[in-house]
Amino acid sequence: MRMLRAGSRASGAATAPSHAGTNEANPTAIILSGALMLRHLGERDTGEAVEHAVAAIIAEGKDVTYDRRPDRDASKAATTSGMADAIIARL
Repeated sequence: MRMLRAGSRASGAATAPSHAGTNEANPTAIILSGALMLRHLGERDTGEAVEHAVAAIIAEGKDVTYDRRPDRDASKAATTSGMADAIIARL
């Protein structure tokens, strides 16, 4: 087990090495972490806007990664960057 020190960061690849560099991992955890940071910094409205954009994309179900698809069909799934782009566009 890897120990993290204060101020260190763990990338998504550290927790899902099989997805590293494949552009298929779900980006919502890191995006929602950013929303929490915005709230902490006093940017409540902006943080909420990010949360609502993520929720809308997931509810729509079109531009989501394979793990958010009901059928888990990777051939119909969005890439990591594709889902992130859809969330950004929703903002």
